[in-house]
Amino acid sequence: MRNPRSLLPPLNFITIHYTYFIVVPLVTSLVFWGSSNPKYSISYVDSLFLATSAMTEAGLNTVNLSQMTTWQQVLLWFLIIIGSSIWVSIWTVLVRKHAFEARFEEIVRKEHKRRLERRNTSLNFLPITHRLRSLGRSRTVPNSADAVSQPPPTSSTLGRDAQGSKLPVISRPSDGRLLSTIVPPQQEVSSLVGDISGAPQQRSPPSAAGEARRDNRGSAGNVEHVAFVDDIRAEARSTSIALSSIPTHRHLSSTETAGSQGDRRGSHNNYLRGHKVGRNGQFHGLTSEEREELGGTEYRALKLLSIIVPLYWFLWQFLGCISLGAWLTNNQPQPALDNAISPWWNGVFNGVSAFNNSGMSVLDLNMIPYGSSYFVLIVMGIMILAGNTAYPIFLRLILWCSLKALKLATYPQDFVDWKDTLEYILKYPRRVYTNLFPSRQTYWLVFMLFILNGTDWVAFEVLNFGNSALDQIPLGSRIIDGLFQALAVRSGGFYVVSIPTLFIGLQVLYVIMMYISVYPVVITMRHSNVYEERSLGIYGEDPTDGNVLTRPISHGQPGSQVQSLSRMIRAAFAEWYGVGVAPEQREESRISFISHQIRGQLSHDLWWLVLAVLLIMIIETKHFIEDPVTFSVFNTVFEVVSAYGCVGISIGLPTVNYSFSGGLYPGSKLVLCAVMIRGRHRGLPVALDRAVRLPSDDMHRVEEEDHHIRRSMSVRRPSLDGVGIV
Repeated sequence: MRNPRSLLPPLNFITIHYTYFIVVPLVTSLVFWGSSNPKYSISYVDSLFLATSAMTEAGLNTVNLSQMTTWQQVLLWFLIIIGSSIWVSIWTVLVRKHAFEARFEEIVRKEHKRRLERRNTSLNFLPITHRLRSLGRSRTVPNSADAVSQPPPTSSTLGRDAQGSKLPVISRPSDGRLLSTIVPPQQEVSSLVGDISGAPQQRSPPSAAGEARRDNRGSAGNVEHVAFVDDIRAEARSTSIALSSIPTHRHLSSTETAGSQGDRRGSHNNYLRGHKVGRNGQFHGLTSEEREELGGTEYRALKLLSIIVPLYWFLWQFLGCISLGAWLTNNQPQPALDNAISPWWNGVFNGVSAFNNSGMSVLDLNMIPYGSSYFVLIVMGIMILAGNTAYPIFLRLILWCSLKALKLATYPQDFVDWKDTLEYILKYPRRVYTNLFPSRQTYWLVFMLFILNGTDWVAFEVLNFGNSALDQIPLGSRIIDGLFQALAVRSGGFYVVSIPTLFIGLQVLYVIMMYISVYPVVITMRHSNVYEERSLGIYGEDPTDGNVLTRPISHGQPGSQVQSLSRMIRAAFAEWYGVGVAPEQREESRISFISHQIRGQLSHDLWWLVLAVLLIMIIETKHFIEDPVTFSVFNTVFEVVSAYGCVGISIGLPTVNYSFSGGLYPGSKLVLCAVMIRGRHRGLPVALDRAVRLPSDDMHRVEEEDHHIRRSMSVRRPSLDGVGIV
């Protein structure tokens, strides 16, 4: 009989994420449905739709939020918070940090068990020493100077000692070891016991009292020491047996601490050498000690991020909500009062909705009443950027400034761990966090941020020339409104002007921008993944294997100049973006990782949208026949793309203020719920992403395998004589 567990999907970050975003809306929708006033006045389908929309940050609403109870508004506000990408990433960091700690505890437990077994093994030598002592042989414990100057015992000295004491010579065991009954001084015994227990002992100079005790006792009877030499491995080892309690802990002096830090930093630099670092900070060829050092560095990075990211998430929302609530209460409270809402609550709700890019508002007209309120639009616009599209940029800027300030304000030998950790995060961010990228990819995000938002801003001003609905807006307010709408259309979900009043060309542009809203971040996230080659199934050489731009170009065949020019352009773009370009390959595999990811994302998204539009148009046939203008195919496509992009902007309905979804049949609303859940997951890293995987030996094995695959492919790849790069 087949195991039922085999029918379930694998337990990884993606499946847990899906479970979280399915179970929580199902549970909270029941609470929301039962909290209606009058009882059950909001249908369960609408309750499920609103809970799913808030949780996925889609922001679409089938009922005006001003008609809900305060508890229902608070419930949606809470779902917006716990559904944000930063909130999820915080728990990812905390879980990985806890996994590292559990792994360290397991290593310590195994090491302690191994040392106990070593100690038990050494007990087998105890009868020999007791027999020697029963024969009347005793040795005076030498002082520390004699112990240091005394040479190690050899087979000849052992024989002479035995003859001088009229004792039988101890024969050499069959495994090649030489046995000795030399008893070390007390301070050396403590050191040896420290070696066994894992805590090195502090050596102190002999005192008069200590010498007197040793003289009175005649010999160190509390410890028997057996030293042996392994001739096969040609290295000396020592085993000590403690028969009484001896302190096993000491404190390092400042000199020893500085020395250990220097040694650790040297090791840190050792495993970060270029020949051990492959694509996207993928380490290979590391020793077990270097792997352990790397794991410790990544653990410290996770500890630092577990503090910085929650502070970032909390402070932005706290300060933003306080500033918005205070400004609205003192300057423009009337729109909230017209909806029977407290101005403070309006500011708090809108602040959280802006930072988490939901787009929901407790006001029926969304942000239209604040079209001329510069402070509100600018603050909410910055919060929209800080919570989503510019979050990787802001976070890296904070870490970079922290490192620079730390270096300027402290001496080089101070806060070494903090500095090393910050440098490691900035250099290899995708090994520890999903939404933090290297410098080149971050510059790319800045570039795309200006390009896409600038395009929306210019289009808002240019494509609405002659629009009577916007001509009445003053020029200054129109410019700020265009900027805010450009920031909100990609993911924010708010609207400061009525979308149906915009010209059709701008509406089509908004559909495109909502569709590609997640692309800059998700493509950068997946391309900077340490295991992106494994996730795509294609491998290329490391950038360290050679720069294609510096290799000679053969012009032996016609058309080689055109091919070389196109390759140089592609290589120049890839080099700037931080992508290694593989050398000459077969035509079918000559394509960059970015092209693979974009094509895969487009094809994966498209069939979801086509299927959703088809199902909704089938369900809404009656509505389309009765009112083909309101329930047109374009309005349906606009709503589906907004739901899939988790944006929240809607064409709306002519006579009401809620979204276009509110006029659809229950079946269409359920289809949109599935679309919102699927759209919320298209911006996630792949399951192979190291930043979401728990630490294990398998991660090291995968890195080594990827390196060997790239090396083997570069060796097997045939060189082409007349075309391209040779």
